[in-house]
Amino acid sequence: MSYLEYNVKTVPSGARKVLYLNWPLVLLLTAVASFGFLMLYSVAGGSLSPWAEPQMKRFLIGLAAMFVVAMVPIWLWRNLSVVAYLGSILLLVGVEFFGAVGMGAQRWIDLGFMRLQPSELTKITLVMILAAYYDALPIKRTSRPIWVIIPVLLILLPTFLVLRQPDLGTALLLMIGGGAVMFLAGVHWAYFVAVISAGIATVATVFQSRGTDWQLIKDYQFRRIDTFIDPSNDPLGAGYHITQAKIALGSGGWTGRGFMQGTQSRLNFLPEKHTDFIFTTLAEEFGFIGAFSLLALYALILVFCVSSALANKDRFASLLTLGIATTFFLFFAVNMSMVMGLAPVVGVPLPLVSYGGSAMLVLLTAFGLVQSAHIHRPR
Repeated sequence: MSYLEYNVKTVPSGARKVLYLNWPLVLLLTAVASFGFLMLYSVAGGSLSPWAEPQMKRFLIGLAAMFVVAMVPIWLWRNLSVVAYLGSILLLVGVEFFGAVGMGAQRWIDLGFMRLQPSELTKITLVMILAAYYDALPIKRTSRPIWVIIPVLLILLPTFLVLRQPDLGTALLLMIGGGAVMFLAGVHWAYFVAVISAGIATVATVFQSRGTDWQLIKDYQFRRIDTFIDPSNDPLGAGYHITQAKIALGSGGWTGRGFMQGTQSRLNFLPEKHTDFIFTTLAEEFGFIGAFSLLALYALILVFCVSSALANKDRFASLLTLGIATTFFLFFAVNMSMVMGLAPVVGVPLPLVSYGGSAMLVLLTAFGLVQSAHIHRPR
């Protein structure tokens, strides 16, 4: 019996698919999004506009998209992986020629009713193509150099296009997310040790070049590094954002100042309070308890994804689920590290909480793929 025949005969049909949905995962996603609605309502001064109401509508649309994607058999998504990946590459190329510019970067395509950010879509299509590649590749070839080069090229192509926008944060997420899928697929650890060692050596060389005739990066880039290490060096300039974020985090204490009582956000000291730095608003108003509660919800989402992947006997579905879970983890880990001063500010949104249409819709569609893998797993 072929793979396709096997899956068609074992796939649940009709209303049974709805019963097989991972409903705890749906509830967890809704709970996390509700945190976002509350915060967007708060930072707007107790108003549903201009952020909370559109975010709610996008969530409902994304939730509908998740259910539609979940109903499609996972083998069909595997067959469409190449098309999805190439489509996202074409969109990234399109950004180069007719992309909309915002905040000094050219990252969006204006569709009229919304602004699509193709780099968000690429995070998921990259996981899809890598999962399909390793599903088709015999396990004994996984670590052979010739078969390692192909996924590396698949990762580097969109990474290069995203760097040109420029969007360093997303480019790093693409590289780390793609590398994680390779590691989960069974690529030998020696490759990763070599890459990490080369990265450390490069960073060390860059620092050693400072002030020499062969300096590798510009002076202003070194100043950005200095600001990250010690924001107090330029508290009203490059270090302003992270300084204000730390004040908001610290002033929340254990229980917070109270809903809509955060001074940093209400008095507009906090930059990008509805997007990248929304976590600091949450921490100021609900304190450590509120921040930990959100982190616990994120952790539970990962637990359900990983448990679903480990129980799935289909290689593509398992790798796809783990890859999306890893991408989701990188989203909130990088954002939280960024606003706490543990990582440079690179413009990564807090998943399902930060205001933004593309990230919300793409992420919920990705969880639709996770649901499809869960529903259509061999039983």
